[in-house]
Amino acid sequence: MMNKRIPKINSFFVCLDRFGAACMLLWGIAISLGQSNAQPNSSPTLMGYFHNWNYAPAPYLPLDQVPSDYDLIAVAFALPTGGTDYRISFVPEMVSPAQFRQQMQTVQGQGRHVILSVGGATAPITLNNTMERDSFVASINRILVEYPFDGLDLNLEGASLQVSPGTSIQSPSDTPVLMMIQATQQLMADFQARSNRRMLLTLAPETAYVQGGQSAFSGVWGAYLPLIHALRDSIHLLSVQLYNSGSMYGIDGGIYQQGTADFIVALVEAVIRGFPTSGGFFLGLRPEQVTIALPACPLAAGGGYTDSALVRAAAKYLIGTGPQAGSYVLAQTGGYPYLGGMMTWSINWDAASSCASAWAFVRNYQNVFGGMGSGLITINEARVRAYPNPMQAILSIEIPEFDAQLVSGDNRGRVLLLDSFGRKLREEWALPGKMQWDVSLLAHGVYYLYVANQMICLVK
Repeated sequence: MMNKRIPKINSFFVCLDRFGAACMLLWGIAISLGQSNAQPNSSPTLMGYFHNWNYAPAPYLPLDQVPSDYDLIAVAFALPTGGTDYRISFVPEMVSPAQFRQQMQTVQGQGRHVILSVGGATAPITLNNTMERDSFVASINRILVEYPFDGLDLNLEGASLQVSPGTSIQSPSDTPVLMMIQATQQLMADFQARSNRRMLLTLAPETAYVQGGQSAFSGVWGAYLPLIHALRDSIHLLSVQLYNSGSMYGIDGGIYQQGTADFIVALVEAVIRGFPTSGGFFLGLRPEQVTIALPACPLAAGGGYTDSALVRAAAKYLIGTGPQAGSYVLAQTGGYPYLGGMMTWSINWDAASSCASAWAFVRNYQNVFGGMGSGLITINEARVRAYPNPMQAILSIEIPEFDAQLVSGDNRGRVLLLDSFGRKLREEWALPGKMQWDVSLLAHGVYYLYVANQMICLVK
């Protein structure tokens, strides 16, 4: 991700009745097998970066004029200041602080979120000791007090994070990595104490820092993996930049080139399934925590722009609504229906008709994810029942009446049963009344029942 004027060359989780403790125990077992306990998204997200400056080819756009399709807006960027690479500052460049706060509140009043992106391609941030860690935390806390951001995006590039040979993902030893983990945890705790709500945390690393760990685990290669691992319970979305990248390995051992459907599919699945490195096995994240991150148009990146038709093909294959998009074959049949959504650099480039047709990225997102979210049907979670829990031979699912006028065609809600690895075991339309599923052949373990806008934890 580039800085400043340079172009970029609610779901409901519940463990039912008295069996909640057993569900949480098995949930912990699932984590040890590579899954996160971060609360899954209730619907796919369209995340975009907002330029806090004016650049003629991608002009400044007032924050409150960003289309409502962008439900997560990352304001770029908060930058190191005062000759340091750890003391962070943020000032709105095109409007007054009071105007910017008002615009933020307008957007947030629409049910959308605005977060602050820290770093960027030309502003490495390195925390070399506890003094720098504490200064980093204090400076960001000041910004979060002055402006009502809903959270942070860590866009650490350049030499911000590096790993030494011999260290590991699960037990990192490099001071800047450890300091960044501690700083982020402290910022989340401070945010919770200050506002009594969870801070949204997103990460936007380059491919070398993540999937590049399959090639080597040294220097920048794989350097984000310890951070992702340590913060996996806190990460809202991981958006690995699938552009400005060299070729990368997929988990099938194949090598894939940016700008192709295979590159998108292979690299997205890698961070869900996990992969081995010389620093240990990287445990994947839940699909709900992972986005497809791409440039909005050809001029927005130095390389890796992918034609809209290829993006659609790759995304639909990933979420299980389309055929195989290239030579790469998903390890999971049926894909990942609850993928986190899409991210783009940037909203301003998406708006620029001089780069591609205006809002082409938004339209592509709508084409892929339209109607998949939970907003079309809202079911009162207090009235949904799934029993018995623990499950026996037959699982009964009782769904209350909902407004059928909000539902049309393939936009109806779905009932899905997934295992602890996110593999889809059964799917039916969500219809009012009682459903009975034969689950006698399921192995003992933890399962997730999605009912429109909810997720219910079940055990057997």
